[in-house]
This record gives sequence, structure tokens and C-alpha cells, in this order.
Amino acid sequence: MRVRAPGGSNYRHLKDMMRGMGLHSVCEEAHCPNIGECWETGTATFLILGDVCTRNCPYCAIGHGRPEELDEDEPRRVAEAIEAMGLRHVVITSVDRDDLPDGGARIFAELIREVHDRLPGCSVEVLTPDFRGDPEAIRTVIEAKPAIFNHNMETVRRLHRMARPGGRYERSLGVLSTARSLDDDVLVKTGIMLGLGEREDDIDAFMDDALEAGVQILTLGQYLRPSEDHIPIDRYVTPDEFDAWKRIGQEKGFLHVESGPLVRSSYHAREQVEDLRLKAAAAG
Repeated sequence: MRVRAPGGSNYRHLKDMMRGMGLHSVCEEAHCPNIGECWETGTATFLILGDVCTRNCPYCAIGHGRPEELDEDEPRRVAEAIEAMGLRHVVITSVDRDDLPDGGARIFAELIREVHDRLPGCSVEVLTPDFRGDPEAIRTVIEAKPAIFNHNMETVRRLHRMARPGGRYERSLGVLSTARSLDDDVLVKTGIMLGLGEREDDIDAFMDDALEAGVQILTLGQYLRPSEDHIPIDRYVTPDEFDAWKRIGQEKGFLHVESGPLVRSSYHAREQVEDLRLKAAAAG
């Protein structure tokens, strides 16, 4: 598998903009293999609420510990950067902030509204933490009208406690189900990593659970170990197997399935939205 090495003119421009405005991207913090491709095409996933997570998931490269004080000006600065880039679709994610009463939901909502005000034609996708299952925090985000509400399950039920000791499988399903129930116009999305030790029956059961929770968009990607201190890779999943799971997901009823070794939750996010808009237009 080959990826584009970072270093083109657009990549450098985006990196300079991030540094100059004191912003973070999950592309860098999580060591994403697609950063060269995405940044060179002017697409980035913004990481808000700081770059220190209150949880310590053993698969994740983002730093953990005690976060700094909440940056109230962050929504304005991020929206300003999105406006300067002239994006048509933007993905906004965050670290877990269990130190905040609402988990940071208010900042998500303020940023969504800022983007809508500055760039009415730009659709917004949010990739949120679980907000400890708080339905009011989820409502706060949904009422700001993102195009897509994404919360990653990360792995199958059997491996969930091992990979996400601070999370709960049923809680995450509840987050997705709550989001789906609040606004029919908001698409609901989730994803898992393969290669952590899951079996075929685990993946099949996860798909059924996600569909029952109302998930419409599914992503499946290969787990890549960030360092020797993280969970070892159980196996490398072949491209043919990823293709097979894509077919199975489509047959089960997901509106869109993105499946491949290099797929991450925000990979080809703009293309997903455009594809679903075309399908909706053709259907109605």
C-alpha cells in the first residue's frame, strides 16, 4: 500500500495556516497515513477542544492527561480558517473532554453555526466523543444542524473494553440512536478499525447493531499501530476482504460504505456527502 508523502505547496500552506492560527488537526495528532493526499487537495479534519484527551485509549496516538482551560475563541478561529480555505465540506472532531459538564458540545455547536454563517454552502460533518451518553449534549450538537453526525464505535463488542477502556459499546450505540432520533435531516455515521483481533461474526454483529441504532454511513479501515506502546496489530486485512465487507454492508442496508485498508472516518468525507446528495436527488 502506498500513500502520498506530505510536502506539496497546498500541504505547506495548510500547515502554516494551522500553526499561525493556533489550531490543531486530527490528521497530525493521530498520525493519519492520508495526510499527504488530503492536505494537498485542501481537505482537513479540525481537532477542537485542545490536543490533550482525558481518556487513554491504547490504540490512539493523541496525547492524554489534564487538558488546558477551554478556549472560548476557538470556534471563531476555526471558522475563519475554513472560510479562508473555501471548503465545501469540513470535518470537525475533538478529544474527549470528560472534565467539561457537556463534554464540549456547546463548542461544537458554536463552531457549526459560525461555519454556516460564514460559508452557507459548506456542509459540516462532526465526529464527536460519546459525551458520556448525555442526550442533552447530543441535542445541543444536532440542533446546530450538521450535515453528518459521526461517532466512531472503533471496534466490535467483544474487543470494546480492551480498546476503549473509557468507553462503553452500548453507550456509543445509544449516542448514535439518540442522534438519529432527533433530526431526520442529519445523516448518522460510524466506523470501526479491523485488525484488532475481531472475527467475521463480530463484524457481522456490529453491522447489525449499527443499523438498528440508525446508522446510515459506515467506514471500515485497517488499524495501524502508532508505536510499540500501543495495541499490537493482530493481522493485516486484505483489500479483497475489505471489498467483501463493503458489499455485505450495502446489502444489509447502509446508504454508503467506505471500506479499505487506508480508510479513516473522515477519508473521502466530501465525496460521501456528494454521493448521498446525488442519490437523494435521483430518488426524489
